Amino acid sequence: MAGVLDSVNQRTQLVGQNRLELLLFRLAGQQLYGINVFKVKEVLQCPKLNEIPGRSGVVRGVAHIRGGTIPILDMNQAIGRRPLEDIHECFVIITEYNRTLQGFLVRAVERIVNMNWGDIHPPPKGAGKEHYLTAVTEVDNKLVEIVDVEKILAEVSPVNETISAGVVEDGLSERVVKKQVLIVDDSTIARKQIQRVVESMGIRTTLKKDGREAIDYLRSIIADGQDPYNELIMIISDIEMPEMDGYTFTAEVRADPKLKDMFIILHTSLSGVFNAAMVKKVGADDFLAKFHPDELAKRVNDRVLAITGEDLLSENE
Repeated sequence: MAGVLDSVNQRTQLVGQNRLELLLFRLAGQQLYGINVFKVKEVLQCPKLNEIPGRSGVVRGVAHIRGGTIPILDMNQAIGRRPLEDIHECFVIITEYNRTLQGFLVRAVERIVNMNWGDIHPPPKGAGKEHYLTAVTEVDNKLVEIVDVEKILAEVSPVNETISAGVVEDGLSERVVKKQVLIVDDSTIARKQIQRVVESMGIRTTLKKDGREAIDYLRSIIADGQDPYNELIMIISDIEMPEMDGYTFTAEVRADPKLKDMFIILHTSLSGVFNAAMVKKVGADDFLAKFHPDELAKRVNDRVLAITGEDLLSENE
């Protein structure tokens, strides 16, 4: 186990090549699960856990790790199953999502596998609306389920989606009444969070679940004889997505003469300095570590002001 993540920090060369590496793990049974290595900070044997008053049922306790206190969530319980037993024999995967650290209790950690996002697929349509999968793939002829961690975290600790007063200019939506924001994200929870913030500003949205769907949608606008620049204010895209990741999607947009100037924000829970470098490399206009409603709203607000070419503040004075 000591060597499983030794080279995580050297794996950034995969980013931008529509590739990822999955850390495979198991819960109560033989089913294999996966999590993107870029979200993982550390894997360790489950340390001593301290209970906290009023905790969520899936939080088994907190652990003191590297000088900090981190909540430890039972992954098996979080996806609607029974709590893991004999947790002293379990492992904890320390992850960073949305600028916060948390640990996920799992039965066993297997290995890291190198994958192409083209081999990562959305969950089967018959899986229903309440499942906890964001994608599925196959490794050695075995199904690997990729858990929608953002859904788990939203249920354990719901995020604030309210925009603070003064962030959005008065009358903003009236300037772009015929335009919309394209939101691209494989997580249902993440898509809806962004959608609710943007629509609370009075701006319409279109939702797509991966880069392939998004690029097809943009090209369909052109095929219908419409100008995507007249239709869209901006594109807000996740990075981690099945079929086509956000970096590859951005590169595809920039390579298309009819789309190359679309305004793109990469909006992701992935952390690390490499993101800023990759944003520049693939030609995205901005990067936002999700999720913060004020920061998101300000980006949309500023973009609307930029494309309308008018200072709403001076008009309202």
